[in-house]
Amino acid sequence: MKKIIDNIEINYIEYGEGKPIVLLHGWGQNIQMMKFLGDKLNGKKIIIDFPGFGESMEPLSPFSVGDYSNLLYDFLLELGVDNPTLIGHSFGGRVSIKYASIHKCDRVILFGSPCIRYQKDPSRKEKLYKLFKNTIFGPMIMGIVASPDYKNASKIMRETLVKVVNEDLLEDAKKIDAPTLLIWGNNDKAVPIELARKQAENMKNAAVIELNGTHYAYIENLNLVASIVNEFVYPKARILKK
Repeated sequence: MKKIIDNIEINYIEYGEGKPIVLLHGWGQNIQMMKFLGDKLNGKKIIIDFPGFGESMEPLSPFSVGDYSNLLYDFLLELGVDNPTLIGHSFGGRVSIKYASIHKCDRVILFGSPCIRYQKDPSRKEKLYKLFKNTIFGPMIMGIVASPDYKNASKIMRETLVKVVNEDLLEDAKKIDAPTLLIWGNNDKAVPIELARKQAENMKNAAVIELNGTHYAYIENLNLVASIVNEFVYPKARILKK
């Protein structure tokens, strides 16, 4: 299905009945990466392709995390959805943090989604680029050190990537009132689990669940994660037999 939101065509799917659960994919991904989980969840599932990914249009200008959050709010308003549960992986979780810091949410679930800006120690190539970036050799070295996400992106999405990765969302995370789960892989090289613990310590109502796995631990432990999410979203749904 498609909707025009703020002059951008958004591709999405919607299925199921009950409390609205919005699933948000990571950078460079699309609906399918969240549908694996959505298919195992109770409630009404809404999964979108973010602008610039899947079958959605690119932003008309470089977006920030706040711009993605604002567009998500307008999109959900168009669908008549308020007080959603947000589930986000990586970049999708960063958008969830921004959204939930401003708008009412029932629950928030983050998979490998840092609110604190995380920067690895620069490699030799990155140090070399910083040294020569303002010279004629800068573009050539940039082509060597740039991440695949950056290399494969259009001009607008490259500028968007630079904006979103450089935003620190810790102050936004502190404002979230909704109960929040941080579900993390203990072998996440992209976003170490220590960051999850630090985030939870700074949030009002958050807990960390550590799983065996990588940055994609939610898929690597799909059935377990689906069970955790269903119990978290529907805490009164369990019926105890005598």
